[in-house]
Amino acid sequence: MTSNSPTNEVLVKVTNLQRHFPITKGIVKRQVGAVRAVDDVSFNIYRGETLGLVGESGSGKTTVGRVILQLDRATGGSVNFDGHEIVGMDSSTLRSLRPRMQTIFQDPHASLNPRMTVASIVGEPLLEHRIGNHDERNATIERLLLQVGLHPSHANRYPHEFSGGQRQRIGIARAIALNPEFIVCDEPIAALDVSIQAQVVNLLEDLQQELELTYLFISHDLSMVRHMADRVAVMYLGKIVELAGVDELYDDPLHPYTQALHSAVPIPDPFHESHRERVVLQGDIPSPSNPPSGCRFRTRCPIAEDICAESEPAFREVRPGRFAACHFIEETAVSVPAGTIDDQASTV
Repeated sequence: MTSNSPTNEVLVKVTNLQRHFPITKGIVKRQVGAVRAVDDVSFNIYRGETLGLVGESGSGKTTVGRVILQLDRATGGSVNFDGHEIVGMDSSTLRSLRPRMQTIFQDPHASLNPRMTVASIVGEPLLEHRIGNHDERNATIERLLLQVGLHPSHANRYPHEFSGGQRQRIGIARAIALNPEFIVCDEPIAALDVSIQAQVVNLLEDLQQELELTYLFISHDLSMVRHMADRVAVMYLGKIVELAGVDELYDDPLHPYTQALHSAVPIPDPFHESHRERVVLQGDIPSPSNPPSGCRFRTRCPIAEDICAESEPAFREVRPGRFAACHFIEETAVSVPAGTIDDQASTV
């Protein structure tokens, strides 16, 4: 877990957020359906904290991050950033908030313009928002490169001259150029070698302490999320199924899907690995364009009953500070042996 000290001040408040992508057919592009990538999602992000967002590929994690930043426009719901409602905000007003909200993309190879030098990439936000003169921008670029562990002499090189980890550092330098308060980290280590991942994660933690940043950390790596996050939200098919403090969620997962995610993580202990009970999900994740009725997880849930098809479970506070969406939440509570997942993060 990060050593940053979160406050009780809500920086980002997401309420009933929706993002549906229309499915069209024919020459006139008649809408015949919609992909419900994000469907009625609500949570808060407190100033100074790291909120982890985990789930399978296709669950809607990246779309949530993009809609919060309004890189994708919301279909419905609300995103309130530090008292400003940004869903439906006009472009000029939203532009004035952009320096305070930034993102780090997953693929450092695709997110950097190969025709631009490092100085141009890192300095582009400064130029776009007309911050400083030429000499001041160059001094800021030099400082930013040093801050992320690169040498100022790298400023005139091009992205193809760097390794994947170095490219991600360039992306991080660009993200912090405008002194943001909130950064969406969209699987920032997924495309990196395992040997480099820990270095980038440690850099993000150091920058959070130094710059008092707030993170939404999107990842499918449960052990890394436990190392980084203060709280964790678990997504399945466009919905959040569980939200809790990191230690509570990892030591005592309540939702059957969260338990299945834990079960999929190998334990670096042969004795525990050979004796623990595995939760194996049957089938594939359903299509977000045609989700199951009632509970969306019911088609793969080992404890599903008729009520799960008839009504959707409410996302509710089942214990103080713990939220989950399951009709049988008390029956699903289990205890995960201490040190099972945390051991993997101990190398960071």
